[in-house]
Amino acid sequence: MSEISVIGVDLGGTNVSAGRISGTRITESVTREIEAHSTTTVIIDQILTAIETVHGKSAAGIGVGVPSLVDLDNGVVFDVQNIPSWKKVPLKGIIEEHFDLPVYINNDANCFAVGERYFGKGRQYSNMVGITLGTGIGAGIIINGRLYSGSNCGAGEFGSLPYRDGTLEDFCSSKFFGQCYNTTGSDLYMKAAQGTEEALRIFEEYGSHVGEAVKSILYAVDPEAVIFGGSISRSFEYFISGLREKLKSFPYKRTVENLVLDKTGNHNSALLGAAALYLEATHQD
Repeated sequence: MSEISVIGVDLGGTNVSAGRISGTRITESVTREIEAHSTTTVIIDQILTAIETVHGKSAAGIGVGVPSLVDLDNGVVFDVQNIPSWKKVPLKGIIEEHFDLPVYINNDANCFAVGERYFGKGRQYSNMVGITLGTGIGAGIIINGRLYSGSNCGAGEFGSLPYRDGTLEDFCSSKFFGQCYNTTGSDLYMKAAQGTEEALRIFEEYGSHVGEAVKSILYAVDPEAVIFGGSISRSFEYFISGLREKLKSFPYKRTVENLVLDKTGNHNSALLGAAALYLEATHQD
């Protein structure tokens, strides 16, 4: 990959992070709190200020990851999670006008997948899915080496599929730990690391639910690899056995035998993924 300099921006419900990526390294980064319940204009100014901090003078473009649906052609974001005033914001146009640089925007799960494709463990796969496990479950799909977002940026929303008495997201995100066991994934992680049998059993059960999500992905996409990110992915070693056990019921044995399951090795996957939107759009390899 050539030493091109790109700005990656990760917008969350309480913070915005911006980083300058040169080649495969984040050379400068900043994280700032945003006033999530303030006006659209105030929050946009806070985002622009964060970008200015790392901008420099040689950036080729800017990629932005947001927790929402996106009109990819026009760069409009809709109903951003945890930011009530952001119902319909033409974010691409605003940032392009301010910095006079090309801007690419996508949802956070797609950013994770394309980040793995360019900077992480997905580099060796032409067909892969990146799954983020946290407060929700999201997925980004890479087909023939390129991100597939769908017509409305809605591809990969496997968490919305009906499952048991709810949806897959109810059982594959942090909701599972709270609703079923009145605890948190982070608490269980610490207990599992100490060898607590109950915590290990719960993660085994959790892995079984994630296995159902992966089965849906195998039916729909048939990828070479599924790579996990998000806060719960650090517990990968505790839920992978339950996941693999569930996959034994998948009818196409060769698919399961050939499937690679792994977790991200990127500690800054959100920023790298956002920056990778530029590389994806301009077909950088």
